[in-house]
Amino acid sequence: MTQEEEKEEHLPSPSTTTAKIPKKLTLVPLIFLIYFEVAGGPYGEEPAVQAAGPLIALLGYLIFPFIWSVPEALITAELSTAYPGNGGFVLWAERAFGPFMGSMMGTWKFLSGVINIASFPALCVDYIQKLFPVLSSGWPRHVAVVGSTLVLSFLNYTGLTIVGYAAVLLGLVSLFPFVLLSLIAIPKIQPHRWLSLGQKGVSRDWNLYFNTLFWNLNFWDSVSTLAGEVDKPHKTFPLALLVSVIFTCVAYIIPLFAVIGAVSVDQSQWETGFHAQAAEMIAGKWLKIWIEVGAVLSTIGLFEAQLSSSAFQVLGMAEIGIIPRFFGVRSKWFNTPWLGILISMVIALAVSSMAFTDIINSANLLYSLGMLLEFASFLWLRWKSPNLKRPYKIPMKFPLLVLMCLVPSGFLVLIMVIATKTVYLVSGVMTVAGIGFFFFIKLCKTKKWVEFSHGPAEEEDLPRLEKKEVGSTVQTT
Repeated sequence: MTQEEEKEEHLPSPSTTTAKIPKKLTLVPLIFLIYFEVAGGPYGEEPAVQAAGPLIALLGYLIFPFIWSVPEALITAELSTAYPGNGGFVLWAERAFGPFMGSMMGTWKFLSGVINIASFPALCVDYIQKLFPVLSSGWPRHVAVVGSTLVLSFLNYTGLTIVGYAAVLLGLVSLFPFVLLSLIAIPKIQPHRWLSLGQKGVSRDWNLYFNTLFWNLNFWDSVSTLAGEVDKPHKTFPLALLVSVIFTCVAYIIPLFAVIGAVSVDQSQWETGFHAQAAEMIAGKWLKIWIEVGAVLSTIGLFEAQLSSSAFQVLGMAEIGIIPRFFGVRSKWFNTPWLGILISMVIALAVSSMAFTDIINSANLLYSLGMLLEFASFLWLRWKSPNLKRPYKIPMKFPLLVLMCLVPSGFLVLIMVIATKTVYLVSGVMTVAGIGFFFFIKLCKTKKWVEFSHGPAEEEDLPRLEKKEVGSTVQTT
């Protein structure tokens, strides 16, 4: 065992208590948590075909991971191992550009995360209503959305280890029907359908196309907020991200090739949920029902993974002093950040009444702002702190790293340019609120109205801080 590993094993972190050492996330649960942070299966990829036709949709899912998913995953691997604490990207921005940008990163990423969370109970009810039509509208639908949100939030409260292993089970069960679908479709595939540019007379909806790709292949960095809960993060994170990138991309591409090649339908039918209709055409109603059940399980996994990230982001921001210390409170029974879970759940419920498209596009725009700041933070830390210990380091020189970040940054700008007025309004109000929140927190610190944890120590202060932290505890309730 190396000296660094011995330190990690024997020194308590801010995320532990003296009463009980919580179980850490290991490789396999972490892979499936990342999988659900990003995808959760091929559910929701269909509108790309409706928007731009089969060929362009296939090219999007083949090319986009290389210009977006891989760079984001590489940056997450490097910075999560360099700064292995809860808070993730908030800590990176704070270290690079100071407290204000750390706070804005926290605002953009947290709000984009909880807005995204708000879509999953609604999606879950959309699938269930096919079996129970009474849930399609009115108060039964609202009760179903609120009830499912409360139940799933309680599951998250029971512990990250439980959520991790639940993600493994949910992932395998929800993905298996697509394995069967792809195999059964093979004899029916006509390869020329893959080359279709779409139906004549149907105009391309680039807004829908790019937002569908973006929504299905982003949030790779969300897992960074859980870095303090991962066993041996310097080894586990890079491997988990590598496996999950390959796993996620294959899970999108193979079913899409299979269904496009085996089924010929009007382009307008490629809406969210079309894979279930295609399963009935290819194999029968039994597979359609299985995929619809899998969709419900997938939305549960997505909700759990992203709620965990949002809740631990709140905890991490409290630990580094960006928000008051009491926001970092943990449950004494499950060691989970119950206040972070509660705040995330309440905000998700508040925005769940928005139209689904506006929910997704607002989350995308806020996330784009955060990602631009994240790319800038990564490059600045590489330039400013070349000697920072990085257990995993992207094997590229600085000019290539700039190029790697510029390509996806161009795409982020495109997502922001094509947004609607409603999305601009929602995102603008939230950004202004984030700025106001920073100055309010600054006033709270000046007046000492509430207690704050000390911000993250600089690298040269770490030995002194480690000595000071031995025997420290965190508040529980």
